[in-house]
Order: sequence, then structure tokens, then C-alpha cells
Amino acid sequence: MGMRVVIAPDSFKGSLSAIAAAEAMAAGVRRVFPEAETVLTPLADGGEGTVDAILAATGGERIRVTVTGPLGDPVDAFFGIVGGGRTAVIEMAAASGLTLVPPERRDPRRTTTRGTGELIRAALDRGCREIVLGIGGSATNDGGAGMAQALGARLLDRAGREIGPGGAELARLERIDVSGLDPRLRDVRIRVACDVDNPLTGPRGASAVYGPQKGATPEMIAELDAALGRWGEILARDLGREVSGVPGAGAAGGLGAGLLAVAGARLERGIDLVMDTVGFERRLEDAWLVLTGEGRTDAQTLHGKVPLGVARAAVRRGVPVVVISGSLGPGAEALLDRGVSALLSIVPGPIPEAEAMARAAEFVTEATARALRLVRLGADLTSRAAHPWRPAPRP
Repeated sequence: MGMRVVIAPDSFKGSLSAIAAAEAMAAGVRRVFPEAETVLTPLADGGEGTVDAILAATGGERIRVTVTGPLGDPVDAFFGIVGGGRTAVIEMAAASGLTLVPPERRDPRRTTTRGTGELIRAALDRGCREIVLGIGGSATNDGGAGMAQALGARLLDRAGREIGPGGAELARLERIDVSGLDPRLRDVRIRVACDVDNPLTGPRGASAVYGPQKGATPEMIAELDAALGRWGEILARDLGREVSGVPGAGAAGGLGAGLLAVAGARLERGIDLVMDTVGFERRLEDAWLVLTGEGRTDAQTLHGKVPLGVARAAVRRGVPVVVISGSLGPGAEALLDRGVSALLSIVPGPIPEAEAMARAAEFVTEATARALRLVRLGADLTSRAAHPWRPAPRP
């Protein structure tokens, strides 16, 4: 039939990676249309799983490296190399993520982004000319100060000594010296997947909004917000970069601000950046149908999640989209006005959550097959409408 189905889900958090979800959907397509060509393009929005999704979609190499963890201890991290070695794909969570800090040790006054800077430096050592950096899931609130130090910037106190790690230390900052900043940063393009618009400080800033999930008490939040305010002032004074009020400057505990001012990065919508990196628009050529999905589709999906990004791209090509997700919540139906043709939940009926998670791949395959049977019915009805059956006249 010349049927080309592009399969582009996000991960189903806690149960399926984006790769596993794509494979399960492909199995469902084959049950109904064995002849169909399936183009597996697992996606992410810049958070956890971005490296694996891009490597799966494009090929490339996974590089392992030991870096400084958020508490200063060595951690085993990774990044991806794609595009013939030209582009590095980094998840800051691999080096500076909240999952690397046990709950009882979470203190954003102390955690550092130094390891993220070390991943950037490792990519530069590999000769990469472009870096795609996802900054979701951080454990930090240091404004990217540790990242800047790892790349050669000196952050000095009143006595001319280097300040220590962590967001609280920024209160002691007097001067930034970038004379030793890695010169290779001038020749590399750093594109940051950022889906929040929080400024650096204030009621919507990094400390107030994201500090509590990283272990900050109200007293810590006030201390950290003031320290980030100091960081923003000195970035503006010493580097000539006024970034505190830029939307997204407060992302990842202010790492957005540090990347903008110190590394000359550009903040972009996460899903759009990932789709551009994998060449998603090209994959839609001659597509007959697009399947996407995620763990839960609801009103939050409209804030830049994978199904919305996929729908936007598919609409431009005139390709129908079906969303197959673990569950559908309030607001999911708004996607029907954004180019999505149908929404399906994989859960076949009342079932314990633990069982649904354990059988997620099976349920994704079955839900996909149900969706494709309806697609086949629609095609049959369209064909019948175009060529209506008429009974033969009686003799």
C-alpha cells in the first residue's frame, strides 16, 4: 500500500523509554498493516532521555566520562556524539542532576554545576562545533557558576580568592575574571533546550519556584535568591551581559543565566531543538500517518511537550497524528485543536497502576493495533463512499 508510518513518542516515565515505546508502537502497526514501513524516531523534550532518543534516531556514539557530581564527588556521566562528530548532545542531569543526590543530602546552597561544565569541555576536546544541551532535572541553584569555573572562568571574592561551590557562595562574589575562559567557546554553537520562562530571581525566579524540590527551606530560598541577584549584577557589570530578566534565565537553578552570559548560548524550546537535531521534518516526507505519545497527556502537554511539537510539524506537512499515551488527563482534548486527529489511552480498563506500568509495552502495542484498525476502517469507508456498492438488478 506504500504506507509510511512515522513513530515518534516520548518516554512513558517510569515504564518505557522513548525507544521502547516506539518499538511497541511499531509492533502494533505490523499487526494490522504488515506491509507498512515504520520510521522509528523516539523523541524527548530536552530532559532525561534526550541523549538516548537522539542517538537512537540518528546513530552516533555514546561517550562515558567521569565528572564532578553535584555534591563534589566523582560521578560517571555520559554524552552523545552525532552528525559525524560535529554535534555533542548533553544532559546536564547526567552530571548535575537531582537523582544523583540522596534526598537526605539535598541542599541547593552546596550543589554545583561544575560537572556540566566538564561535560561541555569534554565535548570541546572531541572537536565538536555544536552542543545541544538539555537542562532539565537539575539539583543545583548556583546560576551556572560551577559550569563557568569548569570552563576556565575565575569567580573571586573580596580577597581575590576563588569562591567555593554552591549557590550560597555567590553572596561572596566580587569579581569575574574570564581571561582564562576556554577560547574554543567562541567557535562553538551552544543550543540549550529550555521550556520554562522563569527569570533568574524574584517570586518566579529559580530559587522560589524550583528550590523547594531541591531541598530548600523558606530561609534557604531567601538566601539563594539574594545570592543569584548578586550573580546577575556582576555578570552584567563584568561581562556586559544583562541576563537576569531574560525568560529562561532561571532554568535549572539559574544555569540558563550562566550559559547565556558566560558561554554565549541560545535558549530554545526543547522539543523543537530535539526535532531539528534528528531532522524530523525530513522524516515526515511521504508519511501516511504519525504516531506519538507519552506517559500522561493532559494540559501540561500544551506547554511544549513532545506530542504538541510532533503535531505542529505534522500539520505543516498535512499528515494526520494519533496520540497514544499511558493516560489522558484534563486538558488533553485541547490537542484536537492543534492538529491531533485522535487521542487514545493504552489502559484497557480498571487495572492497578503497578500492573499497568509493568505491562506498558504490551498495552502500547495493543492500543496501537486498535488505533490502526480504526484507521483501516476509515480508509475502507472512504473507498466505499468514492465507489459505492450497488446491488445487481433482479432478473
